[in-house]
Amino acid sequence: MPLDVTYAHTQSRDHAEAIRDIAAQLSDVSNLDTLLFFCDTDYDLDALGPLIKQTFPCPVVGCTSSGQIGPDGFENYGILAAGIRGGVLHAHPILIAPLSDLQAQTALAADTVQRESGICGGGSCFGLLLVDGLSAKEELLAAALYQMIGNIPLIGGSAGDNLKFERTYVYHDGRFLSDAAILALFVSSAPFVTFKLQHFVPSDVELVITSADPETRIIREIDGEPAAQAYAEAIGASLEDLGPSLFSTHPLLLTIAGEPYVRSIQKVNDDLSLTCYCAIDEGLVVSVGQAVDVMNALKEAFANAERAVPEPSLIIGCDCILRRIEFEQTARTSSVGQFMAEQKVFGFSTYGEQFNGQHVNQTFTGVAIGG
Repeated sequence: MPLDVTYAHTQSRDHAEAIRDIAAQLSDVSNLDTLLFFCDTDYDLDALGPLIKQTFPCPVVGCTSSGQIGPDGFENYGILAAGIRGGVLHAHPILIAPLSDLQAQTALAADTVQRESGICGGGSCFGLLLVDGLSAKEELLAAALYQMIGNIPLIGGSAGDNLKFERTYVYHDGRFLSDAAILALFVSSAPFVTFKLQHFVPSDVELVITSADPETRIIREIDGEPAAQAYAEAIGASLEDLGPSLFSTHPLLLTIAGEPYVRSIQKVNDDLSLTCYCAIDEGLVVSVGQAVDVMNALKEAFANAERAVPEPSLIIGCDCILRRIEFEQTARTSSVGQFMAEQKVFGFSTYGEQFNGQHVNQTFTGVAIGG
């Protein structure tokens, strides 16, 4: 059978009604191979988790988000789900928790992957990594996990909470958990390809990180000045104007082996330091990002993916919330959302993205899966 994907969306705020609604839209849930879902944090998650497990007997993979992406483009609230059938794609969710004991828990997860990967048969596995988006552990987790699991392609996203920055959760076996990550090992009999895209290139404005704490993702000084002050001067803005809108259109870029990686800013702190979504080491030279046309970047990246996997039946995507904020500012939410819907993207707006061993920002990471 070909890969069969059925979508469901509800904005009901009652958790029981919401799950009944999702189940009804998915029809016979007894023959699902896998359920993927993303939801906001305004539900009673302690009640929602057990109900999900009770209602859906298949493996379930999901997390909280800052919005979802599906057949209608961008969604802001509710629960968006994708029911997968056809015997083509099967998920094996592996819990990594607590992240405060990262090294030991990652090693345990890698051991599980090595056992599970025996069924992959010639490289037919990829990993979807969903992480507590406020854990600040994504860099270490992605790097360690990718190294330990060998040549299994890895994409992922950090769970969100609609920019409240209070608690973010991943789902596992009937519970929503913080200080945790889920590695969903997908076994696919259909062809697939992982890819990433961004729409920023380095500008001529370069800055030196003169004081930083990578562990907390804080930049204290840039060019010897308080970080927020130096950043504001570099982009021609006032300190009072700094916020998600400017951060989304003026990210920092770090170039590694000739390829730019986005290091987005989350907030300004009281001491004029900057907290980022990704760690930046002291002594590095970064540039202020310069945007290129987002639709051209999207079309090029998706065309490249389709050349590898013609007419994909599903693209699982992790798309940075700062990209979405920029789309809203430039009145492109509808056009970008429509394009993604046409490409059969199912995913969520994230607090950070993972691609193989890298944690990145303001990026789309995805996997295109054939029929």
